Amino acid sequence: MRLSTLLGNTLRQIPSEAETPSHRLLLRAGMVAPLVAGIYSHLPLGRAVLRKIEQVIREEMDREGGQEVMMPSLLPIEVYQASGRDQSMAEILFRVKDHRERDFVLGPTHEEVTVELFKRNVRSYRDLPVLIYQIASKFRDEARPRGGLIRLRQFTMKDLYSFDIDSQGLDVSYQKMFGAYQRIFDRCGVPTVPVLADSGAMGGKDTHEFIYLTDYGEDSCILCSNCGYAANAEVAAFVKEPAHVDEEPKPVEEIDTPGLYTIASLAEHLGVPESRTCKAVFYSATYAAGVAGKKEQATVMQPVLVAIRGDMDVNEAKLRNALGAVELRYMEEAEATKAGFVAGSASAVGLRKKGIEKADGVAAGDSPARPARTSGRADRSMEAGEILVVADELVTRERNLVAGANKPDKHLVNVNYGRDWEADVVGDIALAKEGYRCAQCGTPMDLRRGIEMGQVFKLGTRYSEMMGATFLDREGRPQPVVMGSYGIGTERLLAAVVEANHDEAGIIWPRSLAP
Repeated sequence: MRLSTLLGNTLRQIPSEAETPSHRLLLRAGMVAPLVAGIYSHLPLGRAVLRKIEQVIREEMDREGGQEVMMPSLLPIEVYQASGRDQSMAEILFRVKDHRERDFVLGPTHEEVTVELFKRNVRSYRDLPVLIYQIASKFRDEARPRGGLIRLRQFTMKDLYSFDIDSQGLDVSYQKMFGAYQRIFDRCGVPTVPVLADSGAMGGKDTHEFIYLTDYGEDSCILCSNCGYAANAEVAAFVKEPAHVDEEPKPVEEIDTPGLYTIASLAEHLGVPESRTCKAVFYSATYAAGVAGKKEQATVMQPVLVAIRGDMDVNEAKLRNALGAVELRYMEEAEATKAGFVAGSASAVGLRKKGIEKADGVAAGDSPARPARTSGRADRSMEAGEILVVADELVTRERNLVAGANKPDKHLVNVNYGRDWEADVVGDIALAKEGYRCAQCGTPMDLRRGIEMGQVFKLGTRYSEMMGATFLDREGRPQPVVMGSYGIGTERLLAAVVEANHDEAGIIWPRSLAP
């Protein structure tokens, strides 16, 4: 390749649309070219680096026994209906129809396709474990593509899928990929921190993200400098300490609170800390209905009132998991009013008296010292449209809180859980913040931003049971195969390489990746 004939012009000026150092530098170096938001062409120099990144990935996947395949990107919708992800991933699916009006999607990820490959090619436990991977294009209808190559609508991913006899075998495959990912990022010159994460629409039990810490990242992580605990803020646990537990319940009083529509203004007016208040937050939850694999699937919408202590925020990932919802959407004031909530003066008081098992030794109507726990999942027998009440477990332990009276410009003081209100679901739905104490060692934790470089999932039998992927065990009995899924976006890794290796003069390429 001669420089005189190289396609791709370098730029003197910083492009106005560039948001991050990697975005600016890759555009100025003539390595990538945008077509529309979230869709980029790879120019010769950029493609040269990406090929080297892909080679590093291939070497590490092959080292652990991965077998490379190539799967189609144009997929019949029935594949996703079989797993229910035509609904749980509905917002990001690119859908197309052929000339016979048959529905297809452009593959955002390939768990379902690998299950079909497994069913056609694996019969016995003697054939396991199997690890297959591809490096191929993925398509996701991202609402807000950003950061140049960091969040794209079309991108290249290395996705590997493991198939094992049992959970012990999955643990082995998971650790293989965990180590391989650490080596990949080290070889590419990108320092990462493995953190606990939310599995989201992927499903499964355990998952870790590999995070490159940078102020330009879109993920928030909670880190403990003492014991090493690290988690995405979406799942981070922390010590919850009641602020007002050593009090006897007092009689409820209704007070006038004209124009006080926020927790801050209410607390200031009453001269109390925000921890003395009970905040109501409104959501609309969507549940899948119907039978997986059937085209006639439907959805059920449920208005949700979340009760949480006034100085804390709702963790929407925890809330979605607690409800078992496929989608969770924050209600704006107009929508909340239409659903029957009194925005600015709402609470769970008087909304429902759904029975919850009382703690031992607590009479009905008393406020228990600790809340009785529900299963943590919404009761699907509730009528569609009926308000579901969800409470963070900490707010149920507080005494004599200020809460909305469900009347305009009115609030209640001395509200207590169990006596004055109850919830359908009680659990940890609070968002961890800077300075909250580590649940493992009690040390105040740090909040850092970062870019997710890759994620590994223990899927278990989620897909194999739904899609009938079985093998014959030693006794000749069919058993569901145990799966894992492991992904790295190559363009995002390229962006992180630049983020981690540049100065004021430009990109400083690691020797192994230099174009």
